[in-house]
Amino acid sequence: MAAVSGAANDVGHASGTSHAIGSVYVDAAHLAKLEFRARGLSFVAPPPVSSILSGNHASRLRGRGLNFEEIRGYLPGDDIRHIDWKVSLRLGKAQVRTYTEERDRPLLVVVDQRMSMFFGSSRAFKSVIAAEAAALAVWMGFAAGDRVGGVIFDDTSVVRVKPLRSRSRIKTLFGEIARMNSALHAESALRTDYEQLNKALEGVLHLAGHDYLICVLSDFAGAGERTRQLLRQLSRHNDVIAGMIFDPLWQRMPEHRALVVSEGQLQVELRIDNERVRMPLASRLEARTAEVAALLRASGVPLMALSTDEPVVEQIRRLFGQRARLPLGSSL
Repeated sequence: MAAVSGAANDVGHASGTSHAIGSVYVDAAHLAKLEFRARGLSFVAPPPVSSILSGNHASRLRGRGLNFEEIRGYLPGDDIRHIDWKVSLRLGKAQVRTYTEERDRPLLVVVDQRMSMFFGSSRAFKSVIAAEAAALAVWMGFAAGDRVGGVIFDDTSVVRVKPLRSRSRIKTLFGEIARMNSALHAESALRTDYEQLNKALEGVLHLAGHDYLICVLSDFAGAGERTRQLLRQLSRHNDVIAGMIFDPLWQRMPEHRALVVSEGQLQVELRIDNERVRMPLASRLEARTAEVAALLRASGVPLMALSTDEPVVEQIRRLFGQRARLPLGSSL
């Protein structure tokens, strides 16, 4: 269901207008510019996520894998956990196993652009927040030297972009996101296909092998038991993050306001200033939000909540932390 409130109209509901970019719509150029906003952000060793939807969840990622390099004699300062006791007993001297960190961890962003995402009550639409968060993740991975790709889906199609470390691949990825995003509009005859989320996750299974970082950015409309199974399957050998995009209207429904809701060609005005309308609707939305959060917790996937009423880069900075800025000319 695509719903448009009065405040959402204020941020620029007119389709195709340039001032709507970043609030109602995105284009590839807008996503490309986020490279500069992603500087200093890192997926490495983030602090615990405190989500208003899910409670406190540790969100530390496994990080890159380790490749075995060699066995050598123990040196002062070596981690005793790396001592190979069998080899040490055979040689009569303490021997340690040394490892090198894998240099490449492919990143996949899963971006929801269904009609249920075409909603925003204040600053931006959910579809925009998902696209921007995906772009920031892509630039973070690219800066770390990783291959980047994605799975983008709307109500009619699922597009898979195989990970590759190249700017041309990023351009392709952003182009697909922008194409699906620009097709969203309140007069669309399409209705949210709740099966598309699972189809997209199944598409991820075809792309992701082991040790991928997978960021799922969606409102999780239609999520159910099959979704939980797919997330658990993906997280067995990969790092998976669920970015749940939400609008604060669903949590703080105003008492003195009308809400216009549309789906396809039908449009209804909800008089939420009437308590008999507002209270059951608020209760249903709250229950659904809690249900999705519980499902994600049961999947074992870290959950981060991303709101439509705040710049996404500020939210990502809080959730993943920011590396200390280095002096010019220095290197990591």
